[in-house]
Amino acid sequence: MKSKLSYSFLLVIHAAIALAVFVVPFLSKVYAFVIPVVGFFVVVRNKNKNNEVLFVSAYLVGVEVFLRMTGGNFNNEYIKVTVAFFMLLGMIYSNFSKTAFVYVFFLILLIPGILITNAIASFETDIRKALFFNLSGPFCLAICSIYTYKRRIAFSDLQNVLFTMGLPIVTTVVYLFVYTPSIKEVVTGTSSNFITSGGFGPNQVSTILGLGMFVFFTQSALFSKSKTLIILNAALLIFISYRGIVTFSRGGVITGAAMILCVLLLIYYFSNPKGKTKVSILVVLTGILTIGIWTYSSLQTSGLIEKRYANQDAKGRIKKDKLGGREAIMNADFKIFLDNPILGVGVGMGKEARKESYGTEVASHNEISRMLSEHGMFGILGLLILVVTPFIIYINNRQHLYFLSFFIFWLLTINHAAMRIAAPAFVYALCLLSVQVKIPEKTEHSIR
Repeated sequence: MKSKLSYSFLLVIHAAIALAVFVVPFLSKVYAFVIPVVGFFVVVRNKNKNNEVLFVSAYLVGVEVFLRMTGGNFNNEYIKVTVAFFMLLGMIYSNFSKTAFVYVFFLILLIPGILITNAIASFETDIRKALFFNLSGPFCLAICSIYTYKRRIAFSDLQNVLFTMGLPIVTTVVYLFVYTPSIKEVVTGTSSNFITSGGFGPNQVSTILGLGMFVFFTQSALFSKSKTLIILNAALLIFISYRGIVTFSRGGVITGAAMILCVLLLIYYFSNPKGKTKVSILVVLTGILTIGIWTYSSLQTSGLIEKRYANQDAKGRIKKDKLGGREAIMNADFKIFLDNPILGVGVGMGKEARKESYGTEVASHNEISRMLSEHGMFGILGLLILVVTPFIIYINNRQHLYFLSFFIFWLLTINHAAMRIAAPAFVYALCLLSVQVKIPEKTEHSIR
């Protein structure tokens, strides 16, 4: 799926969208409505011959946090459900691999937890909301994975999918600059900062900006055909990294850095001696750029960002809790699992069960511990499927240079932000693509 619009023009358009929504907030609702409508038209018109559903879904994933922070989302699960819809639409046109049934089995493993919830939930519990909130992420992941399972795609097309995801991330970061132009004036402590995050959850903003770091790093390092594009993409990388850091939410930034490190390691490993030299130079330049971004961030936050990453408060005292309260929630989840090891306590019931050990009803930020506490042994089997299957496919899919980066993004994200947004589900599914550096003989949407 190739755009006839120039690269820089697309970036300018998406920067303009941020300004327009800032001035007229209602346009965010219009934006949220128009994206799937236009996407549906594109997919149907082309009958998904070029994996159009991947591009539409990537765009939706990239825009989700922006829509949430600007009030454009029609509900919290809007993007996840819409992405799943487009993936199903893609399967109608392009079929799917029979061996993708393993992800159907993953969905079947979730059923016992649903039945338990229906059986034990109190009258005060909104069962539909509890099920929707906790299962929309796993459902989206499974549907995306069924579509992408061993589906052939050229490496250059995969990069175009990432760039499509990156465009609305540019919109997000421009909006953040307009919303909070001066960081020095609003940073007073070392906790996650809602003001520098556009008034929205710093954890989710950091997550999507970390993904943007990876997108524009690869654009700059691997897919820029001129010095102008290298500089442009590097500038975007700098801006996105800086705004990610000053959210004071560490998870997304660390994840983005880990993704970049993984792709550098894989490229270095598969390169010839001359290529290894180029990668080594790239590593040095990346290191210098990182030092520069961090130094500027430190100056803008009066050194508080360094204390944040050192797990200190504003006065330099070490905090007892290293993960912002998540350790207590995880410990509560493990205790619930040990008390209910076979079936768990039911989907969404962990929130109520956690109240006994944590003292208050609180949602889990860790999808792994939630799967254990709410699904028991069935949750363990489901997690094993999610962890093992991509590596089995990768054995015969060594040209997928982004495989490890995508997998790391999913794994780290679900450990600090669960599956609140669609990004971890969609990026996980990209691990399963059969990527070829050269354009395959069959059409890109074909499967093995």
